[in-house]
Amino acid sequence: MRRADRLFLIIHALRGRRTALAARGLAETLGVSLRTVYRDVADLQLSGVPIEGEAGVGYVLRKGADIPPLMFSAEELEALVVGTRFVKAFAGARLHRGAQAALLKIEAVLPPELKQRAMRSRIFAPADWNEARSGLIDRLHAAIAAQQVLRLDYRDEAGRSSLREVEPLCLAFWGGVWTLGSWCRLRADFRTFRPDRIVAFEPTGETFVETPERGMAAYVRAMGGDSEGLDI
Repeated sequence: MRRADRLFLIIHALRGRRTALAARGLAETLGVSLRTVYRDVADLQLSGVPIEGEAGVGYVLRKGADIPPLMFSAEELEALVVGTRFVKAFAGARLHRGAQAALLKIEAVLPPELKQRAMRSRIFAPADWNEARSGLIDRLHAAIAAQQVLRLDYRDEAGRSSLREVEPLCLAFWGGVWTLGSWCRLRADFRTFRPDRIVAFEPTGETFVETPERGMAAYVRAMGGDSEGLDI
């Protein structure tokens, strides 16, 4: 987490509290050490943020140092809560951390009744989807972002093995299965691979540049979709 984000979350964790919040609670929420919390709070105090208290006792934000709540409806906030649950279950550790940090920022400036209503949502996602838990989705996502050519050891539905060099373009989750959309150099065409059938993969050391014929929009069209409106 960026230091600027931590400072933001510390201020808003203290917002509206009548009792002191222990540094240990802040450290657990932020996933950092006690020493980091002490240092961050001291820096905030020196910069003029009206935080009262001390290490070993707890901290409060001086009365009157408040900010107005964000203008979210109950439905909008519930959508964010549910989205975070799905990201946590399916999208890998990196995006889970980002979604959780964003939700903490939002919750910090909401009236308690609105926050509690949203958190009571009865829409859940199963925890720890296998590909997300293993880090596979994170690694494939990173390869897509870096436009790395990958060498896959792949097994098809019948268990047949093949080695492929692919230019990975996107990840899609179809409510039960992840897929990796790619340009396959072996077939000289677009192919969709299931990450759970990838036995192993590694970057070749080569990067690729998307072209109109072999890029994301062309892949979507080849799969029968509409590429208009894609932010690519």
